[in-house]
Amino acid sequence: MASSVALLRGINVGGKNLISMPDLAACFHDAGYRDARTYIQSGNVLFTATPPTGPKLEDTVERMLEARFEIPILVVVRSRDELAATVAAAPADHGSEALRSDVYFLKHPLTAEEAYAKLPELREGVDSVARGPGAIYFSRVAAQASKTRITRLMSMPIFRQMTVRNWRTTTRLLELLDDD
Repeated sequence: MASSVALLRGINVGGKNLISMPDLAACFHDAGYRDARTYIQSGNVLFTATPPTGPKLEDTVERMLEARFEIPILVVVRSRDELAATVAAAPADHGSEALRSDVYFLKHPLTAEEAYAKLPELREGVDSVARGPGAIYFSRVAAQASKTRITRLMSMPIFRQMTVRNWRTTTRLLELLDDD
């Protein structure tokens, strides 16, 4: 029964930091984590750990991955219950057909309040943002997505302490944790 999900930042994006998903799952298995399996190519690993979350686990997984793949990889770990709380706290329209919606997962010790305070000015009528437990919810009107200003965040130092998943992937990861 997978109780946690590790969200890896910046692997298999634009041809950089290429890691095969079977190798990634094997790395978790070899380190003694049970039930390790991946979901899609963007670095989502479902696994069982005790405790199922926390800064110490994130640091341990980061060291494990760097030793195995020889690249530093930011890791955000969420337990099943933490991920469920993040999904439940999303704005009512988050993930609607009219929007492109993402969840910016924050690495400990960064808080949603700290991240929200440093966000760049967003485009009114296009972008919307909200705070959640360990996350920032970001949506943009799909028909005007090219006018978003959230890309400004990607050049800011604080962005290096986040990993992004679209709403569909986020909710699918919760379903997979619930299915186990």
